Amino acid sequence: MHTLTESEKSHLLAAIRNVPDYPKPGIQFKDITTLLNNPEAFHFLMDHLVKRYADMDIQYIAGIESRGFIFGAALASLLRTRFVPIRKPGKLPYTTISEKYSLEYGVDEVELHIDAFSHGLAHPRVLLIDDLIATGGTANAAVNLINKAGGECVEACFIINLTFLRGDEAIKKTTPVYSVLEID
Repeated sequence: MHTLTESEKSHLLAAIRNVPDYPKPGIQFKDITTLLNNPEAFHFLMDHLVKRYADMDIQYIAGIESRGFIFGAALASLLRTRFVPIRKPGKLPYTTISEKYSLEYGVDEVELHIDAFSHGLAHPRVLLIDDLIATGGTANAAVNLINKAGGECVEACFIINLTFLRGDEAIKKTTPVYSVLEID
C-alpha cells in the first residue's frame, strides 16, 4: 500500500497550523484549515489517498462529523464511490442507528442512517476517515456503528494521529488503522 516518505510528511505537516492553548491552555491544536487553503498540499494529500485506496474495492467512505466530511466526500468523489456521513445525534433527517461511547466526564453518541449501506451490497467494504484521532472514542464508536449497520470497516484513516494519546489502540482491535501523519 502507498505510504509517504518522511520528506512528503514534512511537506504536509508544514501546511497544518499549530495553534497553542486552543481550546484551552496546554493544548496544541492542529488546524487543518491551512491545509485546505493550500491547493498544492491538499491536492498532494488527496492524490496520496487515491493511490492508497484505489485498489482496495472501497464501496463506501464514511466521514465523521465534521472535518471527516471534507476529506471523505472529496475522496469518495475521486474514487467514484459513495459517501456516508456519521453525525452527532439529531442531525440526520431520516431513521438512524446509533453507537454510544464514553468520554472523560460522560457519554456521547454518533449516528448513521439506518439504510446508509442499502445499495444491494452484502457486507459492503467501508473506509472510515477523519481529520484527527486523539483519544479515539468517536472513531471507535464509528467503526462499531459501521459494522453494526452491516458494513465491513476495512480501514480507519486519519490525516493526523496524536500517537501519545494512543487513541488508535482500541480501533486496531477491530480494523486496520492508517495515519498519514503521526505526531508524538
